[in-house]
Amino acid sequence: MSDEIEKLKMHSPDLTQDNIAKIRALFPGCVTEAAGEDGKLRLAVDFDQLRQELSDSIVEGPQERYHLNWPGKREALITANAPIAKTLRPARNESVDFDTTQNLFIEGDNLEALKLLQETYLGKVKMIYIDPPYNTGKDFIYSDNFSEGSDAFLTRSNQVDETGNRLVANTLSNGRFHSDWLSMMYSRLKLARNLLADDGVILASIDDAETANLKRLLDEVFGEDNFIDTIAVEMSTTSGPKTVNAQQGTIVKNVEFVHVYRRTAEFDKKPHTPLFDGIDTYDTHYSVWLNNDGTLGTLSEKLLADEKVGADIKRFDLLRRNAFSINDINQLLALSEAAKEFIDSNLESIARIDRPPVSAGGQTPPMGRWEKFEAEHRTYYLTTLQNGTLQALMPLSLNFRMSDDYKPRFGRTVIRGDLWKGFHQDMGNVAKEGSMAFANGKKPVRLIKQLVRWANNSDGGIVMDFFAGSGTTGHAVMQANAEDGQARKFVLVQLDEEPDPKSEAAKAGFKTIAEISRERLRRAGSKLLEGECHSEWNKDVGFRSIKIDSSNMADVFYTPDQTSQADLLSRVDNIKPDRTAEDLLFQVLLDWGVDLTLPIRRETVQGKTVFFVDDTALMACFDDGISEDLVKELAGHAPMRIVFKDTGFADDQTKINVRQIFKAMSPETEVKAI
Repeated sequence: MSDEIEKLKMHSPDLTQDNIAKIRALFPGCVTEAAGEDGKLRLAVDFDQLRQELSDSIVEGPQERYHLNWPGKREALITANAPIAKTLRPARNESVDFDTTQNLFIEGDNLEALKLLQETYLGKVKMIYIDPPYNTGKDFIYSDNFSEGSDAFLTRSNQVDETGNRLVANTLSNGRFHSDWLSMMYSRLKLARNLLADDGVILASIDDAETANLKRLLDEVFGEDNFIDTIAVEMSTTSGPKTVNAQQGTIVKNVEFVHVYRRTAEFDKKPHTPLFDGIDTYDTHYSVWLNNDGTLGTLSEKLLADEKVGADIKRFDLLRRNAFSINDINQLLALSEAAKEFIDSNLESIARIDRPPVSAGGQTPPMGRWEKFEAEHRTYYLTTLQNGTLQALMPLSLNFRMSDDYKPRFGRTVIRGDLWKGFHQDMGNVAKEGSMAFANGKKPVRLIKQLVRWANNSDGGIVMDFFAGSGTTGHAVMQANAEDGQARKFVLVQLDEEPDPKSEAAKAGFKTIAEISRERLRRAGSKLLEGECHSEWNKDVGFRSIKIDSSNMADVFYTPDQTSQADLLSRVDNIKPDRTAEDLLFQVLLDWGVDLTLPIRRETVQGKTVFFVDDTALMACFDDGISEDLVKELAGHAPMRIVFKDTGFADDQTKINVRQIFKAMSPETEVKAI
């Protein structure tokens, strides 16, 4: 083995080459080497050979097939797979608890961010929520109009149009109105899928303008068999200006949609938190009374026998033939406080007949009596009907809980399905949620928080939003943690676009929406710390702010074969002069696929600055004049990984000896250079 220190590549993964490697693992004979445009050898697929391998299952040419297609789809896929020479630079002064927080806020183009995170977060994200531009004819969408090939990405990564704009207006008059929006979404969803854990889930908000196209796109990227449901969210009521249109026979829009897809079937094996809507009416099936002596009675009899409730039954003329009918209970509850108190005080004694457990353990109570029984991690009350049928009795107490409504209440509930009502109530204050005025399509914190609670039950799971807007998802994650004591983490990505000049935020001096988002997170976090919270909450309301920028490495790093000998000699260092050691550290973390939120410690060792990431998960020293003694001292820590600057050693002999020193003192350490 050579003593030369392996160099980090310092660019995002080339996903096309990664995909070819996967094909090679399945069909080795179908992958060969071929010269690229630059003359370098690269892996390439022999499609003639691959066709022979799959000869019975090929659809090509004019043969009919079912698929989603649009102008620009192929280019969008190439865009998604192409590597970029970009990095993430830390912004300590814009962060909160930079050294300790587990949360991440990325400012920049979300396509670039998703590319840069491919190795660090591959298969690690438990939940992705996105609220992309709805393409209503007034939106701006991301412009991914590339004029350079993938090799140019490694040196310039020119990910903007000719005028330097990332966002372009997508108006209805645009001949590629739907196509441009689909291309923007396709490349991002392809990359996002790689980040989801096998038991992860993606939830995408949309309205009727593109809901059909988005669902078909998600079907293609995630697979139709991984579709879970489409949630209809009631975001408005037929009131105000909508009333006039409705009175004229127009069907007005009251709902938006959330498409839900799992990464794989592993998602179904994890527990998920059901949500409950409060119910005002009483379910008359709860009509059985469980007497303490094991006999059965009726709720109607008990209500009539109670002194206060019985008096109200007579007062409100609900007595029929000297009896009270359970069918009149909703009318009674609307009129009688005594009846409400009676029900609330006897939840364990009121029940309905339910199907018995799968295994009753051979228990058969006497006819007309009930017995308590434990099975399948639940408590059942069994009874035998007059026809000899064994049945379970379900106490009303199991149906009474705190609801998840806009104003939570304790009472009877029903498990929420795919119709989420009542979020129009949140919309009245949504523009100022998080103590930040931002009237630009914000979603209610309660909506995102409840999606998080349902989808992400794993303590410490990562929640990502790469259309972060004002930061609602981050706010919702922190609030959910404060309420249930879990330690979910968020990764938010927001473009540094300018707010509407007429908006309150712009008037308040915010230059970008990313600035608004960070300030909203600061204020929301401070407010959560001041309020009541779960005793086990770790109180992480911080975020590590980082920004997408050009690579820390000079062009010579990526194209040494195109650099003259004179330039190589005159430019010993291949790092841009305006970059700091911490800038270099974060690009190394990206390149090596190390968690970007691990704690970082900076120490001075033998006069040199050394970074310790999560103690010894990674160590880095980018100073010049590194001696053999320093290398030996660092090797004594036995780090998992260590990186040096290629030109940072005191002399060539020290550089040559580095691998041998670690081989002798810490053989498991990965040693690399930049």
